[in-house]
Amino acid sequence: MYIADLHIHSRYSRATSKDCAPEYLDLWARRKGIHIVGTGDFTHPAWRQELEEKLTPAEEGLYVLKEKYRIRGGGVPGEIIPRFVITGEISSIYKKNGRVRKVHSLILLPGLEDAQRISAKLEQIGNIHSDGRPILGLDCHDLLEIVLELCPSAVYVPAHIWTPHFSLFGAFSGFDTVEECFEDLTPYIHAMETGLSSDPPMNWRVSALDKYQLISNSDAHSPAKLGREANLLDCVMSYEGLSRAIQTGEGLSGTIEFFPEEGKYHMDGHRKCSLCLTPSETVKYGGKCPVCGRKLTIGVSHRVEELADREEGYIRKDAKGFESLVPLPEVISASVGSSAASGKVRKEYEKMLFRLGAEFEILRNLPLEDIRRVSGGRIAEGIRRLRGGEVERIPGFDGEYGIIRLFCADELNNVEGQMDFFGLLGSAGDEKVKPEREENAGVSAAAAEEQPQMQEQRTPAAREALNPEQKHAVVSVSSAIAVKAGPGTGKTKTLTSRIRYLLENRRVSPSEITAVTFTNQAAEEMRQRLGKAAGKKQGARSVLIGTFHAICLEFLKDEGEEFCLAGEGERKRLAALAAAETGITLSVGEFLEQVSRRKSGVPDAGDPSGSEDSLWKKTFENYENRKKEQKLYDFDDLLLCAADRFEQGPVPEKWKKRFRYLLVDEFQDINPVQQRLIRIWSRPGRELFVIGDPDQAIYGFRGADPFCFERMAEENRDLEMIRLRENYRSTPQIINAACALWNTRREKNPSACAQEDCAAGVPEHRSALRPNRPDGAPVRLVKAGSPMGEAVFIAKEINRMAGGIGMLEAHQAAWKDGDRTLRGFGDIAVLCRTNRQADLVETCLRKESIPYIRAGREEFLQDDTVQGSLAFFRYLENPEDTGAAQECAAAVWKLEWNAVTEEVISAAAETFRPLYKKKKPVKFVEEWVKEMQLESSEAMRKLLQMTVFYGSMQDFMDILALGAEGDLKRASNRRHTAEAVTVMTIHGSKGLEFPAVFIYGVNKGSIPLEGRDRSVDPEEERRLFYVGMTRAEEELILTTSGEPSDFIRSLDNNLVQREDAEQEKKKAECRQMSLFEL
Repeated sequence: MYIADLHIHSRYSRATSKDCAPEYLDLWARRKGIHIVGTGDFTHPAWRQELEEKLTPAEEGLYVLKEKYRIRGGGVPGEIIPRFVITGEISSIYKKNGRVRKVHSLILLPGLEDAQRISAKLEQIGNIHSDGRPILGLDCHDLLEIVLELCPSAVYVPAHIWTPHFSLFGAFSGFDTVEECFEDLTPYIHAMETGLSSDPPMNWRVSALDKYQLISNSDAHSPAKLGREANLLDCVMSYEGLSRAIQTGEGLSGTIEFFPEEGKYHMDGHRKCSLCLTPSETVKYGGKCPVCGRKLTIGVSHRVEELADREEGYIRKDAKGFESLVPLPEVISASVGSSAASGKVRKEYEKMLFRLGAEFEILRNLPLEDIRRVSGGRIAEGIRRLRGGEVERIPGFDGEYGIIRLFCADELNNVEGQMDFFGLLGSAGDEKVKPEREENAGVSAAAAEEQPQMQEQRTPAAREALNPEQKHAVVSVSSAIAVKAGPGTGKTKTLTSRIRYLLENRRVSPSEITAVTFTNQAAEEMRQRLGKAAGKKQGARSVLIGTFHAICLEFLKDEGEEFCLAGEGERKRLAALAAAETGITLSVGEFLEQVSRRKSGVPDAGDPSGSEDSLWKKTFENYENRKKEQKLYDFDDLLLCAADRFEQGPVPEKWKKRFRYLLVDEFQDINPVQQRLIRIWSRPGRELFVIGDPDQAIYGFRGADPFCFERMAEENRDLEMIRLRENYRSTPQIINAACALWNTRREKNPSACAQEDCAAGVPEHRSALRPNRPDGAPVRLVKAGSPMGEAVFIAKEINRMAGGIGMLEAHQAAWKDGDRTLRGFGDIAVLCRTNRQADLVETCLRKESIPYIRAGREEFLQDDTVQGSLAFFRYLENPEDTGAAQECAAAVWKLEWNAVTEEVISAAAETFRPLYKKKKPVKFVEEWVKEMQLESSEAMRKLLQMTVFYGSMQDFMDILALGAEGDLKRASNRRHTAEAVTVMTIHGSKGLEFPAVFIYGVNKGSIPLEGRDRSVDPEEERRLFYVGMTRAEEELILTTSGEPSDFIRSLDNNLVQREDAEQEKKKAECRQMSLFEL
């Protein structure tokens, strides 16, 4: 008979002993009498390297410690030589079926080679270096699929399946069925790890578990904790024998268990109030603590009761046996009345091992007379009672370990100096709360719950239905309609409903409808909404939906226009040549920015002197001629050339028809050339429908005009203006704080603001925004000591929002913030004014092992190697783009352009062009980086992290060329699109929404931004801040350091809750402890 403990951790995991090294695990396995020990943490590179160094192969799929590392002192008589099997635990935190899921998985592998292969794959998904138990935003179904694909003989076991916070059936973040979690891969799950707070009889009550083998392991975080739970095996000593026992039960004789009441999550309760409740009592009090009204922690017993379909006491006929034990030091402690960590107990424990043998042999098999002879009658009696189950059980709850008493107080008091060892835990769990207090608190808790329920009833019953203002906008038959819609009032919903109404009710042909969006992401969302609503109807899918640039690019290509889009590097190269020829002193970057602003129609952009013969004008013409010679268009040329073609004609009839029903989203952000296109497109059309919000006009530096609605009214006398007033996104607290920005503005210059607002029709619009959600958390303003302090606070707070990304943090968050809604990483966004601020936030998130996505056009894209690589990719796509070939030759190959260089580039293109067309972007760019030996380039590493979001290289290159700020994404320190926190600029967040939003750096000089490059409009900065605040649905947290922004200094305390980040630092209130430790 073998004893196996397969779930442990190395010293590279959080909250583990530094002694969790192979030599000490070997030592303690010998002392305990454990034959097979899991290595734990196979994903951690340093731990895997240590295993390779210190272990040597034994039986098939098993390892032993090399002799030179074996600790000689401290062994036991007749000790066994333990085997190691490669194991690890993965923490998955993700969102599925509308809920945050947190599940731990135990994985067994046949060898270190398999561990290396699987770890390499997981490293593409998450950070496996910072924690032995890596935290991945990866669905368990996908994790299982990866494991089976790379190692079919691997054993995948859901870990401690009843633990409230991190488990398959956990009360807080688990599933109700195995199938819900693993879906079509459920047949590949053959075993369940029951965990410390449940035993086999509890699991027998759930008939759905009948087909699974029940195993038990210690989940030890220190060598001394090995074997708290373990498995009894009667199988061949090999990986295959072990795997067969776990997955089929052949060779699995039973398990060694904690008493389930001993587990710290066995019953319901509230640790702070020392209150332990049965499931029925929890139901009676509505899940609220009757003392303080806080949310109760639901224990394993309650959760089993919820899923059980058999009565308590049911015995499964074919069940494996089990033994309930407590560690020998706790037995000694209970018998002598001293702490398990005391020198007295430790000395007795060492003596028993030295004279009697391994711990499990003493607890399970050794004759009591032998024990009595060595350690006396009290300890021998304690072991007898333990073997016979003659114990008193006081259940654990809410993170408080339970108590297993072997002797009553009278028995212990008979011995001088002894004390109740269970009292050493400091538990007040058996203190009784006065009934009167329970009743009063219960009523108070019920009353407290009533108000949110009433508020929820005031919310529209059918959120999908159109409210009167939305419906008016959708069904209007006016030739020109302008909808002013504040944040969260349903702009996209109104726009898509308008399209559906045109298609379904008015029978408009889809080929006559065009919807223009501001970002590719918004266009894709609109397509998905229309497709979902249309079902199998193909008409909605034929509507032209895209950005101005995408639509113009399609038109120009359809018209046979021969050109290539110039990359950033090509534009810089041509601008540098033009500047060198004319002698202009402007930097290339400044010149190109002025070119773009001039083409966008920004007033006073370019030609600073105003002279027709100015040096700037000559440089501009030189630059344009060079582009024309190479048939290159830049980003702005797409709009200008398309507008010219539409105006000058002839235009094919199909394109004239395209704009008969023109709909424009985010109308407040259009620039003059886009306004020109709208006029051109809508002139022969039938209906023009624009929607936007002047309070969210944030692109003035590109020529956008917050008074565009008023100017439209001047141009269209029959314009129908509609306002959407009902906000469905944000809580009243967020809406009130955001709208207060306008009040602080008026206070500084009331007369000027009143005239401006009256002229723009603003007061009615701003004051009319009405929240439709129930009250939520207050807006928080957190002051830190430094910019780094802000970023650190955000990372720690996200950890807390997610309920803790480690076991101890999760437990602490549960009793400290039990009423707080758990957030998936994808529910959270961190908004920054600049990309440099986002870099600091990214550093702290990576340090905290929090998965994140960076969104936006980052500086690394300007790197010469990146630009050269992208130029080569454009050349692969279009062999006629010789400018791209020249750029990549200079940037990547470092070669001057000549006939030989042309041959080199052409040969490389012949090699890569087939791969470009058939491989996924991540695979293609990986091969490019490897072939060109660019692995050391940090910028190329970041480019590679972007590729995972795109299905083809064509899509990837289109987004880089045409994508708006929010369209570009990078997958942090991984290469997988699992759920993650979004880090982006406030500009990039436009049109998005998140349940929880942080706005970083709300400081003077940052918001509003004080820049040296160009003057900044303070009112546009105010609107930008308003946009950021109104991205939040439920929680909004502003952080500041130094002098706060003027925008928030005058906000009333009833609008924001002011905090100090230093005072919010969490204390280490939870730690792993011995069962009976002080």
